[in-house]
This record gives sequence, C-alpha cells and structure tokens, in this order.
Amino acid sequence: MEKKQGFFTKLLVENPVFGLYLGICSSLAITTTLNNAIGMGVAVIFVLVFSNIFVSLVRNITPDDIHIPVYIVIIATLVTIVKMVIQAYAPSLYTALGAFIDLIVVNCIILGRAEAFASKNSVGASAMDGLMMGLSYTLSILAMSFIRQLLGTGCLSLSNPFNNATIFDIRLLPQGYEIPLFTGQTGAFLTFAVLAACIAAYKNHLDTLEKEETKKGATK
Repeated sequence: MEKKQGFFTKLLVENPVFGLYLGICSSLAITTTLNNAIGMGVAVIFVLVFSNIFVSLVRNITPDDIHIPVYIVIIATLVTIVKMVIQAYAPSLYTALGAFIDLIVVNCIILGRAEAFASKNSVGASAMDGLMMGLSYTLSILAMSFIRQLLGTGCLSLSNPFNNATIFDIRLLPQGYEIPLFTGQTGAFLTFAVLAACIAAYKNHLDTLEKEETKKGATK
C-alpha cells in the first residue's frame, strides 16, 4: 500500500508542472495537440533518465566548483542526440516542437533533479527518479493537451510521427461548439491554472487527513 501511495504522490503531489511549477514554459507552448505532448514527453523522459544516470556516475569525481557546468554539458549532449534523432526520423514533430527541443537543456526539472537527487544518490535510484519525474511531466502535458485540443478544436487526434499516418481522429464536440480560445496562449494559461488548482486542492486534502490522523494518534 505504501508503494502505491508513493507512486501516486510522485505523480500528483510532487508533480513537476502543477505541484513544483517547473517546466512551465514548454508546458504552455507545446500543449496544443496530443502529438506534441507525447513527443516532448518522450524526449524529456530520455534526457531525465540518462542525465540522472551520468550525473550519478560522475558525482564523486566532479569538483564542487564546476559541477553545474559538467551537468549542463551532459544534459546538452543528450538533448543534441534527441534533437538529431527527431529531426531525422520524425521531421513533422521536429517542426512542431521547434526551439523547445533545444530548451530542454535549460529545463528546470532536468537540472533540478540532477542537482537535488542524482548528485547525491546511486545510479539505480537516480534512474528511477528520472523516470518518475519524466512520467509525471508527460502526464501533465498530456492532460493539458487533451483539454486544449478537445475544447479548442472539438476533436482528439493522434498520428504516427514517423510517417504522419493517422492513428485516430475523433470529433467529440459538435461543430460550432469549439472554443478557439483554448488553442492560444490564453487557453494555455487557463488550462494550467485549473489543473494546478486541482492539484493544490488535493495536496490540501492530504494535509488535512494527515493532521486528523496525527490528532487521533495523540488522543490515543
């Protein structure tokens, strides 16, 4: 039970986007379609996992006064690899994500986990931390993309990024009931605000339950 609660807590309470408010720029900019969210999510997961692994491997031989530049070089190398692969095999996704692929280098989530966790823990634990934070980030931008694409276009669609073949394209809202606002910047901020408020309410609920349990334990 504790493992399930820990997993759930990582995804929601410690959510990097809605709980810790990291990586917001890319979350607001690229969450117009499910394709963008999945592409960016996979890229961030790859960079997070492997940057955490490499940072953990070199943590004991990296001088304190240059550890941040070393971490940035590791992250930048991984981002360059991801960028080249996407550009070569998924050009449509590369065009859609644009400069935000390069900005993964300065994504607060990645450098933050390298500094706060990977530099102090084993390779296995660091890899798992990167995976969990990457999944949490991916679920966050998927949730935003789902809401924005559905309300903004009335449809949900997904295509294969390698050959642009349509996987599904479903209209869920009748034509004329779309809200174009959600395809733009204002819709991105509204979607983020609502989801962040939901996470905050859930965290407050957990805090209340914890206080009640503590009070019951004290009375016993």
